[in-house]
Amino acid sequence: MSDHNPNSVKIQVPATSANLGPGFDSLGLAVSLYLTVELTASEQDRFIYSGNGHVEDTPNNLIHQGFREAYRRVAKVAPKVSLKVHNPIPLARGLGSSSAALVAGVALADKLLDHELGRDDVFQITAAQEGHPDNVAPAIYGGFTVSAQRDDGSYLSQSLAVPEEWQLLFAVPDFELLTSESRAVLPESYSRGDAVYNGSRSALWAMAVALNKPEVLSVASQDKLHEPYREPLIKGMRDCRLAMQDAGAVATYLSGAGPTLAAICLTDDISTACQKAAQSFIGDGGDVHILLPSEGYTYL
Repeated sequence: MSDHNPNSVKIQVPATSANLGPGFDSLGLAVSLYLTVELTASEQDRFIYSGNGHVEDTPNNLIHQGFREAYRRVAKVAPKVSLKVHNPIPLARGLGSSSAALVAGVALADKLLDHELGRDDVFQITAAQEGHPDNVAPAIYGGFTVSAQRDDGSYLSQSLAVPEEWQLLFAVPDFELLTSESRAVLPESYSRGDAVYNGSRSALWAMAVALNKPEVLSVASQDKLHEPYREPLIKGMRDCRLAMQDAGAVATYLSGAGPTLAAICLTDDISTACQKAAQSFIGDGGDVHILLPSEGYTYL
């Protein structure tokens, strides 16, 4: 397929939930809520947006940024394209909306370039753009991902399929929390004890997924590196977590930088009970999404 005269290409990219409690900037999940983008050739860059929130019609949007960066990496000039976007992923809520946009842009470019990059280079490019790999990795590889930055600055990720019976509930409140604001409250250093606490629980997360042992998640989802510092920014966070735990959730955690709270449920009844438990937290304009594990991006 020529990079000078692209045909129509359509892609869907899943929402993602990162950190999962202890895995700061390293653990992530792909979930069944999808950004869809249709690309067509155009005389000028266009951006037609529908869905959650409002995004300006500008060629500086994240999808176009990812698209152009992919071409830059292979020393080619990106063609002008029109992007028709539908995005149900809540903006600035901790469900990977910006990561999905970047992945969509780079992956669309890769399609037009006859997969000159491949999925692994899509990961390298988007992780570098984001500055951390925990959201882009599951958006690309699907399932549960563990990611790290190598000493040379490149990134490594491995994925596992998540047990299909795990229901992933997200209580999305009616207020935004920018990642920059949420990161600003974090300390520059941590104690050895806190590092051991989180390291052991991140490892338990991987074992829980690999062995389908959800009973381990109540411990595996605990954190001391970021959630205690972010909790004051998120009204009602502690009470909602306790209520969802009382309703039967096997794990609760802050999704990404927040403010969305996540719960892992094993039955429909428990999901319904957790949904009710989250009502006071989400407010009148909030929402609860009950989702399933997802694969990574796919072309439609």
